[in-house]
Amino acid sequence: MSRGNYKNPCLTMHQPWASLLVHGIKRIEGRSWPSPIRGRLWIHAASKVPDEATIKAMEEFYQQIYAVDGITDIQFPQHYPVSRLIGCVEVVGCVTSDELQNWDALPQGVRLEGQTNFCWLCEKPQKLIIPFEMRGYQGVYNLENKIYVAAARGLMPSQNSFKVKFPLPDPKDPFSLKPGSIPCTMQEKKELDSKQVTSLTAAIKQVTSLTAAIAGAKAAATQFSKKGQSLQTNNIFDYTTRSKSKVIEDEAAESLDNPVLGSGGTSDRTYRTRSKNRGTQMGEEVCSESSSSSSKVESSQRSAVTKSEDWNTRIGERRFDPGSARIMAAAIRNLKPPS
Repeated sequence: MSRGNYKNPCLTMHQPWASLLVHGIKRIEGRSWPSPIRGRLWIHAASKVPDEATIKAMEEFYQQIYAVDGITDIQFPQHYPVSRLIGCVEVVGCVTSDELQNWDALPQGVRLEGQTNFCWLCEKPQKLIIPFEMRGYQGVYNLENKIYVAAARGLMPSQNSFKVKFPLPDPKDPFSLKPGSIPCTMQEKKELDSKQVTSLTAAIKQVTSLTAAIAGAKAAATQFSKKGQSLQTNNIFDYTTRSKSKVIEDEAAESLDNPVLGSGGTSDRTYRTRSKNRGTQMGEEVCSESSSSSSKVESSQRSAVTKSEDWNTRIGERRFDPGSARIMAAAIRNLKPPS
């Protein structure tokens, strides 16, 4: 059961969300676009290794929303593998965030789980006993047949006992649970049972850290934005490039302005090498300081060389003054030998 040209549809997800889904803890997969399929969806974990802060934020988020329904014993995954096919779920429908949050047939924790535009409703989580190493792709794509055949034999149901069942508006139509199928107009929102609204508000207030947990989960999810990663990468690249360029410019200036240093003084080459290494490791600030120190050394050495050249010139003028030499030669010519 699927829609479109998907035979064995698969979705690549970042960790820890991928493992939380196949372990049955995560029941809503949030996306900015509606689900194009119904039925089994294979889950592949992307290659990015999750950091401890992200894992902690997501585990706290699910602890809090499960606590709203009185569930406190949650067995989180021990490992979050990457670059692996790790399991599958059954996608039974897709609704908007507003629809999910106002769907009174669902537990309150499930309704709080939907924080994105479109919510893919997932049931029957299964995980692979031995995850398959493979490459992932963007969007929903077809799993290779040879991988599918091998993976289908190694599935086992999730051990979590707090799974959810999403009721279909039309049990005869597997695609009936779609955006617009759950009433959520403004008028209908106002006509919600006041007791249900009061109950939901009270449950949220009982868990004082729920708001913080939701905020932490959203913050953790934003770190995987392509735009954010691109900006960070570009900044690091520009930072390193500027540092290296500064060192190269300083070295070129030395060679042109100071023939002594340009000829390759050993002590100065060592100094410049150390400055370059520190500039690459510590950034523009250290590189600038090194360049400033190097400029002072260059200035001092250039001054010493200039003074030395001036001194030698003055001594040479005294030793080999042309006027004195002519007077002495004339005096010698005028000398007469003794009689």
